[in-house]
Amino acid sequence: MTGSISRFPESLSRGGAPRRARLALSVGVLAVLLASCSSVPLSGGKKRPAPPAGAEASVPSPGTLPDGAVAWERGKARWVQVPWDALPGWQADRVGEAWDALWRSCLKPQPDWSLVCTRARLLGAGWGREAGDETVRRWLQAHVQPWRVEQADGRTEGLLTGYFEPLIEARRQPQGAFQVPLYRPPADLGQRKPHLTRADLETTPEGRAALAGRELVYVADPLDALLVQVQGSTRVRLLDELTPQGEPKVIRLAFAGHNDQPYQSVARWLVDQGAFPLEQASWPAIKAWAGMNPQRVAEMLRANPRVVFFREEPLNRPDQGPLGAQGVPLTPGRSIAVDKEAVPYGTLVWLDSTEPQAWSATPPPPRPLQRLVVAQDTGGAIVGAVRADFFWGWGDEALAQAGRTKQPLRLWALWPRPEVRAQ
Repeated sequence: MTGSISRFPESLSRGGAPRRARLALSVGVLAVLLASCSSVPLSGGKKRPAPPAGAEASVPSPGTLPDGAVAWERGKARWVQVPWDALPGWQADRVGEAWDALWRSCLKPQPDWSLVCTRARLLGAGWGREAGDETVRRWLQAHVQPWRVEQADGRTEGLLTGYFEPLIEARRQPQGAFQVPLYRPPADLGQRKPHLTRADLETTPEGRAALAGRELVYVADPLDALLVQVQGSTRVRLLDELTPQGEPKVIRLAFAGHNDQPYQSVARWLVDQGAFPLEQASWPAIKAWAGMNPQRVAEMLRANPRVVFFREEPLNRPDQGPLGAQGVPLTPGRSIAVDKEAVPYGTLVWLDSTEPQAWSATPPPPRPLQRLVVAQDTGGAIVGAVRADFFWGWGDEALAQAGRTKQPLRLWALWPRPEVRAQ
């Protein structure tokens, strides 16, 4: 959330000479692009440092509402205790598929989760799939209690968006069209706050000196670089670095900091420039404008003074996503980004939404998206109690699904039972 996402992607090649994926943004990314200001993006980089274990702010104890319901004021949210049959679709989800995500969060548990996570770790990462969904469901019901998450004003409906991890092509050295660098942090990033703006880093002797030798890779399209900075993490296919099998090596670039300058929306800048009206702002519209105005792309990008920096990581586990803000790898389809002032990292969450659909003149009835997920990330556009960004993963389908996701949402927090917390 880091924030975000992709629309209308070109399919990625499978085997043979790789083709360059044309990436487009999803609702989540576009929300960040349109925001007047934003914090760092979502996913691995979406981000920012994970809080230390046990760093959850203290919250008051649950109380009783006039109607007798037990409620819990938690930052921006009010949680209301409900029975298990209040969770639509609870009996139908393959909850065992969420076990690995829970197990990873239990490597960095909140204090209230200490006993639950101790027991989960003893069972092991693969226990959920081995034990089966019904066994996992019973285990969860014995350990956690559902709470309906509400806005402070009592509203229970919010918004679900989606994000993914891009895959881009790049080179270690500038060559041909590959001239746009992605950087590791300047040596003095931690001592200078705010650091130089994007324009200063690119155009002044001081800025160029700060970035000299900090280049990690070079991409061909400056808008791909923008996408990666909004997403905060990316998989990179290195065209000039091959594996022993002769295939391009794939690495990950993860978020390593930013220059502490405010985020300014390039989409908003284009609207102000008269490029298109606000209601037509989209990633395809931004790409189309850039294609027709290549001489002004640098000007557009410099309207946003924030620069995100990266660190290189080996892709040892291609089946795992980047690190989320909690500091654990994201799990496709089972990790979400939340507003941590409403839902703490590591919380089990029950989602009630609908599957995103490709546009159609006669769309079929929406299918429910009701599943168990874990709050493991955050993002600049993910603000409010009933708000979540759904991590779809990587690859063609993730790009498409993330780009379509803008669904109504209800959610429930599954928190350790009082008798479990007290042990």
